[in-house]
Amino acid sequence: MPIGGYLKKLLRRRAAAPDDAAALRLEFKERYHHFKLLLGANCKALEVMSDIEETLRGERLFGMTFVRAACTSVCVSVFSMVRGLERLAPGKYTALFERFDAIQKDIEEILARPLPPRDPRLVIPLAELNRELTDAAGGKMANLGEIRNRLGLRVPPGFAITTAAAERFFAHRELQTEIDRRLQAAETGRLDALYALSAEIQQMIIRAEIPPEVEEAILQAYAALEAECGHGVKVALRSSALGEDTGENSFAGQYRSELNVGRDTLLTAYREVLASKYGLPAITYRLQRGFRDEDIAMGVGCLAMVPAVAGGVVYSRNPVDPHDARVFINAVWGLPKAVVDGSTACDLFVLSRDDPPELLAAEVREKERKYLCYPEEGVCRLEVSGPERLQPALTREQAVALARVALALERHYGTPQDIEWATDEAGEIVILQCRPLTAKEPPTEAAAPAALEEESLLCRGGVTASPGAGAGPVFVAERAADLLSFPQGAVLVVRQALPRWASLLGRAAAVVAEEGGFAGHLASVAREFGVPALFGLPGAVERLRAAGEVTVDATGRRVVAGRREALLAAQAPRRPLMQGSPVHRLLEEAARRIVPLNLLDPDALEFAPEHCRTLHDITRFIHEKAVLEMFRFGQDHHFSERSSKQLYVEVPMQWWILNLDDGFTEEVEGRYVRLGQIACRPMLAFWRGFTAIPWEGPPAVDGRGMLSVLFQATTNRSLNLGVRSKFAERNYFMIARSFCCLNQRLGFHFATLEALVSERTAENYLSFQFKGGAADFERRMARVHLVAEILEDLGFGVEIREDHLVARIEARPEPDLLKRIEVLGYLALHTRQMDMVMANPTQVEHYRRKYRADIEQLLARGSA
Repeated sequence: MPIGGYLKKLLRRRAAAPDDAAALRLEFKERYHHFKLLLGANCKALEVMSDIEETLRGERLFGMTFVRAACTSVCVSVFSMVRGLERLAPGKYTALFERFDAIQKDIEEILARPLPPRDPRLVIPLAELNRELTDAAGGKMANLGEIRNRLGLRVPPGFAITTAAAERFFAHRELQTEIDRRLQAAETGRLDALYALSAEIQQMIIRAEIPPEVEEAILQAYAALEAECGHGVKVALRSSALGEDTGENSFAGQYRSELNVGRDTLLTAYREVLASKYGLPAITYRLQRGFRDEDIAMGVGCLAMVPAVAGGVVYSRNPVDPHDARVFINAVWGLPKAVVDGSTACDLFVLSRDDPPELLAAEVREKERKYLCYPEEGVCRLEVSGPERLQPALTREQAVALARVALALERHYGTPQDIEWATDEAGEIVILQCRPLTAKEPPTEAAAPAALEEESLLCRGGVTASPGAGAGPVFVAERAADLLSFPQGAVLVVRQALPRWASLLGRAAAVVAEEGGFAGHLASVAREFGVPALFGLPGAVERLRAAGEVTVDATGRRVVAGRREALLAAQAPRRPLMQGSPVHRLLEEAARRIVPLNLLDPDALEFAPEHCRTLHDITRFIHEKAVLEMFRFGQDHHFSERSSKQLYVEVPMQWWILNLDDGFTEEVEGRYVRLGQIACRPMLAFWRGFTAIPWEGPPAVDGRGMLSVLFQATTNRSLNLGVRSKFAERNYFMIARSFCCLNQRLGFHFATLEALVSERTAENYLSFQFKGGAADFERRMARVHLVAEILEDLGFGVEIREDHLVARIEARPEPDLLKRIEVLGYLALHTRQMDMVMANPTQVEHYRRKYRADIEQLLARGSA
């Protein structure tokens, strides 16, 4: 035997013996099991990451239950991947455990960040309050203390029952623990579930025992108030929660107030106000505004009742047009309750900002009802009779004095103010509440560019409570039960603009009310949410009940039949409610440790465990290495049965196939496999697309394009393979009958495709990644965006970072996904070297049209 042949035979890898082969088959089967679990965990992790990104856009309502569940789920999935890779390659990638632990610890610290310590006092007299004590007393009472003690304006005597007292109450007998358990189990997306949850929790609170020390502190403070105001003084218990009465979040009308309360019912009323934290309006408001439950500690104000002759709300600027600097006063007889709950018509006084203010206009309306205190306890609603109905609730002098107060408060706080007030029997003004004014910019263009047909006009007039226009089907709500059946995008039509309807604003296109004005709580919340609202339209319920789809032009004060795009076009898009909220910021911070992908190039030196900065980096690294470890098994163990086979086809490039399970039609001996021996449906679909339409060859490149390629090829380190691998320059498939994983390299272009396609639609998915090119960055980016445009048209979710494209589609029927895999096969061949001409608009448009025509042809033909 020649010496060369002898050496070849001596050095040839020894094939596995029959006994070894049986053991290796079992070992490979176990490895494949772990590999499938790893891929399942990878899919789940990517699904949660996608859900987090979608949620961060701010258009979906979510709370801390979602944040904790998403972070826990993604951590569990990524840890499963770390452990899976360890089972495929024991001891080889142990550094991943350290990186995972460090990232998980960061996420846990973000979610468990403790609240700052609070003032331990259980009650604080109003004489000691100012806005620096907001955390202790809540916004409402801190503002009243500020007004009394620093501006010298008159407010009712009283005291604050602090947030520390509320925390003691909820901690007593582990009441908060039980509430948290129920909240975490709740389906926050279903209003009927929230309605039932709200009733349960409120009843728990109302029946709960007040801690003895809290009860004693409240009664002692009430006794001190009696000493100041007289024995048996009646009080109002009003919510003063953290986050309430701020510029962005007024919580207007979302909590309960108990008026004209005596000593005997003081503690019961306190429980009622605390329970309103979990009323349906408050729960939905917090969800829509992105507050965690623990962010809202409930302070309660206890204020001596004012024997109100008249009351109302004054705005230091126009609440529906911040460019209008006039002062607006709404007034009714009796308590201001009739103004804020929108239950009766109000007088309107408009004054200038001069010194002294000048009364510019007065609209005296017929005031049919008023609220007064019973001699004992409680509040009654009375019909206003006789000439009082049409008499102004304020004199000119009182209106001027109120305007002075409003302007003084605006100067003090440095922002327009929304002020609740009353006048007593002596005609003096008493401030009951003060908060920043929520105003909405009106449309920049005229709402109606053209006149509308008279017959299409359904209602006209009323008061613009929140400017803008919205369209949708009419939904008339007349009782509380109607809350549960309100559809997304409908126009809410009600008789009275009551605060309880605020629960529906997150889903309403617009609001129409027969009664109410721009000073009510519902109007304030509508402006916060950017929902057009038109109030004060008598007869609107019956006129609109059967109207079908309508357009509400709140700015133009009319309701029109049908959907009028001309009216809607001028409206600025609504700002997503969740953006900037506490819960949104928390998820955003956690997502920075989860979602970004920094490891892009598996051939780069930085592609290593120590460079994993996020959970997404870890999944990317593990996926790449798991594929590599599966491919190495046959070679490392000299086991040809589970070694990769070269695909025997007439294509001028190498393709290598690793059969994971049932990807071949038969057991294949030797180093080659033919296409007819492939049983993997996703791979065959890719191959159909890859070979369906012949490649025309490289596009014609101009001199600048060629220079760009030459420059990048010699200077761009990312185009260098770095550490060489026998797998780096190959195109290789891992296959089973329903599964395919492709890693492809064509020149300077890298692509990966992974697909699971079977009759079980819910489990199906297809992911595709694309990176690289030899041209400059701008041209590579232009090609990535062209590919993204095509994939988005096919229903893929697409993410782009630099020149790296990631596309994914899930839960589609088998035929749909196989067709999309064919398209990816087509694109894998035909978009190569396209980056070199992406600076030539004519050529780009030519290829865009060609790709679309070819893809239409692919989609139209039947599968082989």
